[in-house]
Amino acid sequence: MLLQDKGLVKTVKFKDPTYVGDPLNAVRIFNESEVDELIFLDITPAKQRGILSSLKKYSIPLDLVSKISEECYMPLAYGGGIQSIEDIQGIMSTGVEKVVINSSAVEKPDLIQQAADLYGNQSIVVSMDVHKNAHGSYEVMIKGGSQPTGLDPLIHAKTMESYGAGEIFVNSIDHDGTMSGYDIPLIKHIASSINIPLIACGGAGHLHHFVEAVHDGGAAAVAAGSFFVFHGKRRAVLISYPSRQQLEELFSYEAREK
Repeated sequence: MLLQDKGLVKTVKFKDPTYVGDPLNAVRIFNESEVDELIFLDITPAKQRGILSSLKKYSIPLDLVSKISEECYMPLAYGGGIQSIEDIQGIMSTGVEKVVINSSAVEKPDLIQQAADLYGNQSIVVSMDVHKNAHGSYEVMIKGGSQPTGLDPLIHAKTMESYGAGEIFVNSIDHDGTMSGYDIPLIKHIASSINIPLIACGGAGHLHHFVEAVHDGGAAAVAAGSFFVFHGKRRAVLISYPSRQQLEELFSYEAREK
């Protein structure tokens, strides 16, 4: 789930955020659907531009995070604008189980180690936004996909693992919101070379895309946004989630063979 200015939005290739509703209402619906885990990413600081964005530190909306945490019945992860241990402490104090760190993982890698030492590896998720550049190579991007880093995502993932990250969240910028399927080569490239779980994100548009990411890509888990909030070719907003029986059947060996 993407947050911008305290509202729930969705993007396509990290552009043109479309408002899709109130985050607390979405949490209530997902509670009823018995969702396994929710990840809220605040893209507000990433969308800030100009000199003011560099002079003024973004204030994480802990009041909203606290309300989301109170409403949420399942494990909750939160990221966006995290720059310090104090930021992480504030978020964790609301009852959030995991923090998701993206740009600061590149700019301040020691923060990952400090956070893991303080809260345990299982509470620290490093997110990387990956784009295929003009040379055809995968590259880690930061600041909401606007700033190239020159980092190979595999090297970055292994570095973050060594610093204590408990999970790696890989989001394909090129597949984001397209609902055309995950970037399987990217997922496989990273998942096969790290010893911590990889969460695949970006491109889910069908239940079978989940299976492909796990069975073909080697992802330990799959995440999706647009697939759970849009319905039909006109992308009407309709929050939904498959039943546990559907998911179990989907991932069974027999269903895969069919």
